[in-house]
Amino acid sequence: MSLEREITEHIVSTYLHGTPADELEPSLDLFDSGVVSSLQLLELIEWLRGRYAIPVDDLALSPRSFRSVTAIREFVEHAQQLSYARADGD
Repeated sequence: MSLEREITEHIVSTYLHGTPADELEPSLDLFDSGVVSSLQLLELIEWLRGRYAIPVDDLALSPRSFRSVTAIREFVEHAQQLSYARADGD
């Protein structure tokens, strides 16, 4: 399963009960559309941290990084690259 698909399925199952994952466009603004609130954003970040072993405490977080499924995927990919680079540098 692709990273984007996994993120989409999590968002749909957690915040859009009963909505098929295919109906959530990757570019949809999750905040403006009301899919994710500020409190839910904290829950989503915690899920990403646990699911993808992202050291969120070490990263500069911005709501822009979580505005859409595409933005979240890009954030995860970037965070993983940084994590791998740090591990190689140890």
